[in-house]
Amino acid sequence: MARGLAEQALQLAQRVQDAVHLVYAHVVMGNALFFLGELDGAYTQLEQSLALYDPQQHRARSFLGGEDLQVFCFSHLAIILWELGYLDQALQQSYEALRLARALSHPYSLAVALISTAILHYRRREGHMTHELAEAAVALSSEHGFVLCLAEATSLWGWALVVQGQAGVGIKQIQQGLATACTIGAEARQPYKLALLAEAYRQVGQTAAGEQALVEALRLVNTNGGHPWEAELHRLRGEFLLARTADQHSAAETCFQLALDVACNREAKSLALRAAMSLSQLWQRQGKREEARQMLTESYGWFTEGFDTADLQEAKTLLEELSSPWPWP
Repeated sequence: MARGLAEQALQLAQRVQDAVHLVYAHVVMGNALFFLGELDGAYTQLEQSLALYDPQQHRARSFLGGEDLQVFCFSHLAIILWELGYLDQALQQSYEALRLARALSHPYSLAVALISTAILHYRRREGHMTHELAEAAVALSSEHGFVLCLAEATSLWGWALVVQGQAGVGIKQIQQGLATACTIGAEARQPYKLALLAEAYRQVGQTAAGEQALVEALRLVNTNGGHPWEAELHRLRGEFLLARTADQHSAAETCFQLALDVACNREAKSLALRAAMSLSQLWQRQGKREEARQMLTESYGWFTEGFDTADLQEAKTLLEELSSPWPWP
């Protein structure tokens, strides 16, 4: 339904040749395609919106949806590029959104850009930068009463606190972000925040609580018909199963394979690499070193940038282990 409505909006804007409506119609279409998992199409639509956008003519009307349209597009392009596996380009787009938002002196646009950039650093597993950006977004959102932004930023801030050793405070912050989003009916992003909570519980060894968070996240995904973070939720579920008992190899493998399938269907190379690493590590423990090496080689070999990120560094190390004639200690 979302795709159909977006297509109708785009066709109507093209028919009447209204420049402003056309700019927004491409954004709506891009957003719909993103949630449907058509990342290349989503990227193209947002790029077309930016190409048609004229700041002098359109900026006065570009705040009608909350944030500036350019800030929105650059922020979303960054997330799309990360999923597609263009990790350095994603960072460039995200910081362009941040630069624009600061130049505009528009608080809501700045809050959105700070959160989007914090999300990107979270995906890159960079706790310090996530902390810095999320903390700034919390302060700005609190000052101006941006409730939804505050919920997002608080959860990200909490995750960063956990990975930096402040588990108790961090988990409470994530829970607060979840509760705030729940009170305003913002259910669409709850699976993402529940993944943050599950990762936090995993950091402190609370596997039962972490699994419960993931079960709830996957329930919401199934209820709402999919989510951009679905592949990672399945992968994390598999990791929790392995952490619980040693006899969960089959169930964990099913989760990892499902995560890989979902990520590949979205052409989400970054999430596919994570799923491939989890599955390869499991196969390595089971003595299936060659199968693990072949699968991970295919996934890792696609990347052309972002080799300083934690995921790619860990994938490289694992490949070296799997390629060695002798098992590593």
